[in-house]
Amino acid sequence: MRPYIYAFLILGVFTLYQCQSYKKATTVVSKPGPVDLTSSPVVPADQSISKMEVEEGFEVQLIASEPLVTTPVAMSFDKKGRMWVVEMNGYMPDTLGTGEDKPTGNIVILEDKNKDGVFDDRKVAIDGLVLPRSICLIEGGILVAEPPSLWYYELKDDKPVKKTLVDPKYATEGNVEHQPNGLLRNLDNWIYNAKSSKRYRKQGDSWLIDDTHFRGQWGISQDNYGRLYYNDNSSNVQGDYFSPGFGAANKNQRGVAGYYERTVPNNRTYPIRPNPGVNRGYMKGTLDDSLRLANFTAACSPLIYRGDLFGKDYDFNAFVAEPSGNLIKRNIIKENGYVAKGEQAYKGREFVASTDERFRPVSLYNGPDGALYVLDMYRGIIQHKTYVTPYLANQIKMRNLTLPLNCGRIYKIVPKGKKTAMASIPDDARQLVAMLSSPNGYLRDKAQQTLIDNKNKVAIPLLKQVIKQTGKPLQVIHALWTLEGLHALETNEVLALLKSQEWPVRMQALTVIPSVISLSSAPLYVAALQQLLDNNDELAAPYIGFLAADLKPFNEKAADGFLVDLAKKYPDNAYVADAVISNLAYREETFKKSLAAVVPDSDLKINKQLQKVITAYKNTQKNRNPELLARQFPKGSAIFRSTCQTCHGADGNGTPSLAPPLNKSQWVTGDKNKLISIVLFGLTGPINVNGHVYEAPEVAGDMPGIGHNDELNDEDIAQLLSFIRQSWQNDAAKVDKKDILNIRSKYKGRQKTFTMEELDSNK
Repeated sequence: MRPYIYAFLILGVFTLYQCQSYKKATTVVSKPGPVDLTSSPVVPADQSISKMEVEEGFEVQLIASEPLVTTPVAMSFDKKGRMWVVEMNGYMPDTLGTGEDKPTGNIVILEDKNKDGVFDDRKVAIDGLVLPRSICLIEGGILVAEPPSLWYYELKDDKPVKKTLVDPKYATEGNVEHQPNGLLRNLDNWIYNAKSSKRYRKQGDSWLIDDTHFRGQWGISQDNYGRLYYNDNSSNVQGDYFSPGFGAANKNQRGVAGYYERTVPNNRTYPIRPNPGVNRGYMKGTLDDSLRLANFTAACSPLIYRGDLFGKDYDFNAFVAEPSGNLIKRNIIKENGYVAKGEQAYKGREFVASTDERFRPVSLYNGPDGALYVLDMYRGIIQHKTYVTPYLANQIKMRNLTLPLNCGRIYKIVPKGKKTAMASIPDDARQLVAMLSSPNGYLRDKAQQTLIDNKNKVAIPLLKQVIKQTGKPLQVIHALWTLEGLHALETNEVLALLKSQEWPVRMQALTVIPSVISLSSAPLYVAALQQLLDNNDELAAPYIGFLAADLKPFNEKAADGFLVDLAKKYPDNAYVADAVISNLAYREETFKKSLAAVVPDSDLKINKQLQKVITAYKNTQKNRNPELLARQFPKGSAIFRSTCQTCHGADGNGTPSLAPPLNKSQWVTGDKNKLISIVLFGLTGPINVNGHVYEAPEVAGDMPGIGHNDELNDEDIAQLLSFIRQSWQNDAAKVDKKDILNIRSKYKGRQKTFTMEELDSNK
């Protein structure tokens, strides 16, 4: 191994030299030129913007690049305007992922010391990390996601002095592409994640871990009201219509209307260069006639723009990064009641697009100055080894996309010619409370967080004055949640806000009730919710349904009464129906019987959705014991958890927007040769599973094969398929190693995925 290591070190020095091109801030100067598909040269950082097309009226500025920063994947600004950046240096050193388990990752602090708009100083805060993926600054410390764990580092002078394990199971399942990330510090003072159903909150020296809805894949953001937005790699924007802490208590309920909604359903992309180097580039429909990516295949980091720099037309816009298409998309979202839906801002073009194949925007952020910040991994390889097809491996080899490994750029996007200032966050209570009314959402968030982190009791009377005001709903909302974070919010204040004429203020007052309800205050909240119901406040109705769960410990009769009243009043409202059902874990049938007398029509939403949950629960009761199966097929169970479960679900019943069910699927329990073919080479939809046709956008359009993964031998794959064929309610024969060999031999040299029609024709 020594000659290999020596050669690798030489290459490392060479690639670092290639990438050392850190210059002053640069803006777009010309239209990109033609693209050479035979090579993919490294574009020096100071020339990278010349390869971009940017929305008219905007410019891109380079503010950091190698060697100051390498492979940036996540970041957070601190109170001084410094950037804390996650460097995932170990990601895919080659197509085999050689060495990705080495502790080469860092958390670094970048600072603009001469205040010229370009970051010029680098300090390593934490090093020796294995594939770190996200961070969150809180209370003078930092949360760091380093799979499989979530750690909290207490800091002194920017260095860790104590390390606490917050969650040993933060990211125990899935591979690098399918593990939790985000660590978004939300309006409601909880920390939320993508690719996860957990949320976290620091309480003194302890950490609370709570169940919430499963959301997204890479990246997560909030709007001005704390509602969450996310996506998966083939979806533009998905999100929640309701506040994030509700409706996840009934494990028998596989989906709750108003959560995981397809906010922008159009997934079309418009790159300005051919994109042959995508994993499924050989498949019909992946690329258009000019070899450009037709639809999202690596969508990530959806960001609701909340700055005050771009102008009113950009309020409630969602920007989405697409690193495989070398672009950033803009979407416009509008509200109708509690429904938020949107469309792409343009047809035939993008907000930002580059002809540089190595431009890989992976994370987007709002900044203290109102600018939009872009983290560019600047890598040739962005597909994880688990799914690399021979086609993509050949593309990488053809254009030498493996190296270099030591690049990385950070940009900010601003209106052309507009001066920006990197605001710092004060510690003065009066200044921070005033900042809660800033038109820049980043500054409002940071002011709220600073007051809470500082445990600033001096601010409490000032905040109590703010929540009595009208005309500044955003300041009122942030003051409300700051008081909640300081444990100083009182019942009379919440009750007053429940009477607000502004729906966003009422929404937040409803959302905060679980934090403040007590035995003494419960009767007051019952009366207030009843008043909203009597006033026909349909916007509040789903929230009343969700809140029944929080009322129940104090007044079970009132809580159940709300559920019946809501079902009677809004029997055909899908959102109200699912809010009601979210309270009914393991008592769905009892509730259905009691409801029959007052809502007898079985075609109404409340009855249809309730019956769906009852049926699903009865089916799960027939499932096989997963612990016994894991002991029988240990490697198969482990591979399922790391590779399959994140899309198909732990219960095998599929995941909305990602994958169809495996449980009781004829493709799983039927002809094993068809199943082996799918798993080895992949499948392109649509696919009929037990009479229902699944196709995009209900599920992802393609399932990648794992037959080219050198880490999985034929015995491993046989055990995986045996595990799946005997899990849940499946009862099919085991698969042997020789079965895998037979299919490999039959389709030797095959690269493309199968279709349902082709599998059915191969008798």
